[in-house]
Amino acid sequence: MILETNNNSMAGFKSRLANDSTVTSPRSDMELMKEKFSKLLLGEDMSGGGKGVSSALALSNAITNLAASVFGEMKRLEPMPAERKAKWRKEIGWLLSVTDHIVEFVPCKQVSKAGTNMEVMVTKQRSDLQMNIPALRKLDAMLIDCLDGLNDQSEFSYVSKDDESQEETNSRKDDKWWIPTPKVPPNGLSDPMRKWLQFQKDSVNQVHKASMAINAQVLSEMEIPESYIESLPKNGRASLGDSIYKSITDEYFDPDYFFTTMDMSSEHKILDLKDRIEASVVIWKRKMNAKDGKSSWGSIISFEKREMFEERAEVILLILKQRFPGIPQSKLDISKIQYNKDVGQAILESYSRIIESRAFTIMSRIEDVLQADAMAQNSSNGEVKRSLSDKEEVGKLNSAENGASVTLLDFIGWTPDQEDNNTKKDLKEDPTYKDINTKIKCSPPSIVTNKRFSYLENLGMCRSPTARH
Repeated sequence: MILETNNNSMAGFKSRLANDSTVTSPRSDMELMKEKFSKLLLGEDMSGGGKGVSSALALSNAITNLAASVFGEMKRLEPMPAERKAKWRKEIGWLLSVTDHIVEFVPCKQVSKAGTNMEVMVTKQRSDLQMNIPALRKLDAMLIDCLDGLNDQSEFSYVSKDDESQEETNSRKDDKWWIPTPKVPPNGLSDPMRKWLQFQKDSVNQVHKASMAINAQVLSEMEIPESYIESLPKNGRASLGDSIYKSITDEYFDPDYFFTTMDMSSEHKILDLKDRIEASVVIWKRKMNAKDGKSSWGSIISFEKREMFEERAEVILLILKQRFPGIPQSKLDISKIQYNKDVGQAILESYSRIIESRAFTIMSRIEDVLQADAMAQNSSNGEVKRSLSDKEEVGKLNSAENGASVTLLDFIGWTPDQEDNNTKKDLKEDPTYKDINTKIKCSPPSIVTNKRFSYLENLGMCRSPTARH
């Protein structure tokens, strides 16, 4: 009897343990969620003194910090660990859940009990969030699926920094020396793997364009802070400098020729050019919108010319965005994010920005592998060519031993038909000929930009959220 009671109590104890274990996991998630949203409500001011940042900036920082902790720098092209993937999906879902409660009033027709039609106002999720949050979630999932496709691959690996036998292979030629170098088989990747990587690169490139378009549109909708406007000079020439201003306001303007005259040797110089161009666009827009000519933002230049200058500046910004997608944010972007008060825009901007950054990083890692594959193919092709040339030389020597007339031209591979071609080649290698060609190619064509270019319509596949008025 006592034994039976003990067995029953033991069974009850085990069942309680099982119930407690099932409750522990949701409780830990709940505690983590409470902690995160408490920090958001406090505006990252743990003292509770009300000196924290705005809710919009707190959410933006939370999404950015979460992405940095989960993805890091992504030095290798490899699938995400399951626990990090689960953490990302869970916590980004918490932060994005805020957008479910950002609503707007819309008219809706209802039929009363008496059968009469009437129009009432109901709430629905704000239109820009309703359109872009699902799109960004889909782009996010595409990047994760791209990495998950590498689970079973065994054709490429990465060279260890401590492997002295692979010292030549491990030495990167660019400035990112801390990123591991991919190692492929001696003959390169197989055709299916090479095609699959190229397909993934193209897909990730589309993700990058779409997220970049959404991010650019959201930033353009944010208000320009007064602190940024107060820091600007009163005219575009002072912001751009005499040389850049002259290039943009010249009668004939060619963007490609403009970039050949600019110093783009470092990231700092590229970012400085972008800051100057964006500042000039803001100045010109304010001058065009100035109602009173006596205002400090008034202008003596005609509206049409000012509009043309703005169009040219936007074309330059578009080309900068496409050619250098990995450059840091400009002063204008940082200022908008810092002083933005719209929570929905803050979430859209930060979420699209981290997706854009991840897509660019994944494309870079894929390009590293494809570059290593191209180098391996070139080296193997070079060995094949050398072996074929050795066989030809042996054949020529054997024919000479058999009494055939072999001349010096046979050994150097010269034929009469090649004389004209080599004469032309020598002419092209002449410095005078090169100088003439360079002058012809570098002379700026006479192009006038009469069409209005949109900085955002040319960015890619995803269109902007609709305006809210």
